[in-house]
Amino acid sequence: MRELIIGGARSGKSLLAERRASASGLRVVYVATAQALDGEMSRRIEHHRARRCADWGLVEESLDLAGALRRHAAPGVCLLVDCLTLWLSNLLFAGDAAHQAEAGEAISCRLFDDATQDLIDTLPQLPGQIILVSNEVGWGIVPMAALSRLFADEQGRLNQRVATQCERVTLVVAGLPLALR
Repeated sequence: MRELIIGGARSGKSLLAERRASASGLRVVYVATAQALDGEMSRRIEHHRARRCADWGLVEESLDLAGALRRHAAPGVCLLVDCLTLWLSNLLFAGDAAHQAEAGEAISCRLFDDATQDLIDTLPQLPGQIILVSNEVGWGIVPMAALSRLFADEQGRLNQRVATQCERVTLVVAGLPLALR
């Protein structure tokens, strides 16, 4: 079973995902996409780390998410991916997309396109339980900067594509889950 849990920043989506993973009764492997590139992100990562169960496995993967899922998905395993938003950001900055957007160019980034398509193609094939956490970033105004617009657009598209591959989609607002599917 695949589930997408979406919500705004600090909505409680990661906590809900962690609770669902714990309640699954399966061996849990936490798939972290964040990179500790500065002190603030290091503190955020530590906050999540401290909250997780000590017996959970950990896979850190900032770019090849589909590959990590294929390597670690198995019957009797619950993979918790936190989060697609940071993964998308990693992809945009690892390839040419961010630079192209800032330069006002048309976006053509093979790394980004291939990695997101690989995830969409991989999700239906995975055994076990998969819980994916992602931010809903499209409820505010359209950002003024080209790179921010690119990110918001691509995050919305990614969430839509992932949702089509999930049997359950849950929106979290103020810590309250709302089942969308």
